[in-house]
Amino acid sequence: QVQVVESGGGRVQPGGLLIGPCSVSGSTSSRYEMEWFLQAPGKKREWVGGIGSRGITYVKNAMKGRFTISRVIGNNTVFLKMDNLKPDDTAVYYCKFVDGHNDYWGQGTQVTVSS
Repeated sequence: QVQVVESGGGRVQPGGLLIGPCSVSGSTSSRYEMEWFLQAPGKKREWVGGIGSRGITYVKNAMKGRFTISRVIGNNTVFLKMDNLKPDDTAVYYCKFVDGHNDYWGQGTQVTVSS
């Protein structure tokens, strides 16, 4: 059974930095995509970016320069680095693993940007 687990959320002051890992277990697929989404209070879930099994990363234009996605090869872990955080970045951040047949979502991790 595939499991997706995000962590690394918390409270941070404006201008701060957080790095959130997303780990996937139970998959044997060699071709996959891992994507990040955010859902701010009262708003729809929004795509942030992702990385494929070949290592190509992509980030929503509005977040480029502040959000970076990377991975650890071999253990199905990706990282969302969020820099220069703003109060508007407050949201639950979700990781999605796609193996070509199914989508698997994590439970989300809360990020609160507040002074």
